[in-house]
Amino acid sequence: MIFLWAFVIGGAICAIGQIVMDTFKLNPGQVMVGLVVAGAILDGLGLYDPLIKFAGAGASVPITSFGNALVHGALAEAHAHGLIGIVTGIFEVTSAGISSAIVFAFLAGILARPRG
Repeated sequence: MIFLWAFVIGGAICAIGQIVMDTFKLNPGQVMVGLVVAGAILDGLGLYDPLIKFAGAGASVPITSFGNALVHGALAEAHAHGLIGIVTGIFEVTSAGISSAIVFAFLAGILARPRG
């Protein structure tokens, strides 16, 4: 049953992004930022972790989970280290994802030979 809910929730998140993009004539970057911010707001309100527990990968794989990770890390480090923990927590939790995105984008640029 967890696979069904993961599919339904993950598909709903992607469908919302597509509907927003088509309805408001936004480009993919704008929709991505909106989904990250939505994930951050949901985590700030304490709603994203229950969604992950319910839907598993359906909620933890889409881009909304990146916003969740940013806020989750910032809040955890803020409780442990105060105001400076907000900045360090963001980078501590998301550094692996950001680093791998940079490395793989660099490799794709080398392999694809862009012309621009």
